[in-house]
Amino acid sequence: MGIFELLLQSSSSVLLPGALVVLLLTYFISSFNFNSQENRKEPPGPKPLPLLGNLLQLDLKKPLSTLIEFSKKYGSVFTIYLGPKKVVVLAGYKTVKEALVNHADEFGDRDVLPIMHEFNQGHGITWSNGDSWKEIRRFSLTNLRDFGMGKKACEDKIIEECEHLIEVFKKFKGEAFNTTQPISCAVSNIICSMVYGSRFDYSDPEFTSLVDRTRKRIQLLNTPSIQAYNLIPWCCKWIANRKEFHRLGRVNRTQNMKLCNQLKETLNPEMCRGFVDAFLVQKLNLEESGVTNTYFDDENLLKTVMNLFAAGTDTTGITLRWAFLYMAKYPKIQDQVQEEVSRVIGSRQVQVEDRKNLPFTNAVIHETQRLANIAPIAVAHRTNQDVTFQGHFIKKGTTVYPFLMSVLYDESEWENPYSFYPAHFLDKDGKFVKRDAFMAFSAGRRACPGESLARMEHFIFFITLLQHFRFTPAPGVSEDDLDLTPRTGVTLTPLPHKLCAVPRM
Repeated sequence: MGIFELLLQSSSSVLLPGALVVLLLTYFISSFNFNSQENRKEPPGPKPLPLLGNLLQLDLKKPLSTLIEFSKKYGSVFTIYLGPKKVVVLAGYKTVKEALVNHADEFGDRDVLPIMHEFNQGHGITWSNGDSWKEIRRFSLTNLRDFGMGKKACEDKIIEECEHLIEVFKKFKGEAFNTTQPISCAVSNIICSMVYGSRFDYSDPEFTSLVDRTRKRIQLLNTPSIQAYNLIPWCCKWIANRKEFHRLGRVNRTQNMKLCNQLKETLNPEMCRGFVDAFLVQKLNLEESGVTNTYFDDENLLKTVMNLFAAGTDTTGITLRWAFLYMAKYPKIQDQVQEEVSRVIGSRQVQVEDRKNLPFTNAVIHETQRLANIAPIAVAHRTNQDVTFQGHFIKKGTTVYPFLMSVLYDESEWENPYSFYPAHFLDKDGKFVKRDAFMAFSAGRRACPGESLARMEHFIFFITLLQHFRFTPAPGVSEDDLDLTPRTGVTLTPLPHKLCAVPRM
């Protein structure tokens, strides 16, 4: 999410040239209606300053905490200005659910960042709207399920990938190492097997470079200069990070085009190997039927594949890194997980059907997702019509931030919202209980399409690795020294760290 912290960091550099200040000030004052809230009963919020909006009122070190305080002061629906950009924030479980589920149509559009629009041009499923988004998303969900998402076939792929990841961890012989790259490659291979129909070796330079470039592009989205560009694109097109973001995207697009062309050359319409094959067959069938007005074109294929690759690699990998960090931080909880797993399934390979018999372990996985809160604000929504919501008027085209952190940390829903407390998901008898306020995958029309896959990956990867290893801090680092402060960005990632994976067998 890191827009608030990064915009604050960037404001001084963006405002240095005096001429630019005058230009932006003129633009801002001419387009800003300070009395609109009062006249139209729009959501309340802190009074903005010309040009800067509410940026100076956000705590540089804890921007998310500032939003929590704003919600307490102004209510669960409030307005802030990020520079000239107006944003309505939805806070708390009941409000976010009402908007995304009960008013799914009104709040269902994606607010597309300028830099993402430049690259995607309305293609793919993450940064698109309208009929193209509906048709491609529907097709993607149907076919990903056909290729095993959430099913036994996918479970087998995850189990196979666990074996490769275990071998990588064993090579470190219990010494401290950074888990980022191997976990990212393992998780990425799951979506690759469903999209391309095959996995890649961790030493394959084309595969590792694709993973690295994807991660680098996400990191670039967090830089102050790109954040400034997304607010005022008409005067920041020159920035170097924008050019680098697009350069990396073009290289990834070319690499994906090469992979898709290789699959096209060996395509057998009667035996699809993965999502790309299914898309190519659909495209071919439409062409043979004489249908010309179709969304099944090369750009939608390439951008959708890139969307799936990024989404299937980043968030699940980050969640697993948090999970093992928590285990090293809280060894007693790690003891309880390993004891339950040993008692219930022993040394055999864990399967998804074991979930119902591992309530404490399941609770730990859910609590990891809740507390890690890796997507504190859902990817921005946009109203597609004027809407009156909880007595507030929200104009068509308004950017809306579903504040998921305020849901996952809602003090009226969670007993110990800011602590690692697996009992949140256990009843008095120690049985697992679902919690309605567990909204780690968002909700409504724009909820994460890969939720079932992510749940399966979290469960199998986490337990399998804990069957083989005990995770401890690096030598010379105590459990108390392990820092759980996240690195603010599009997702909240752990700070750079190393762990020891000590073999148990």
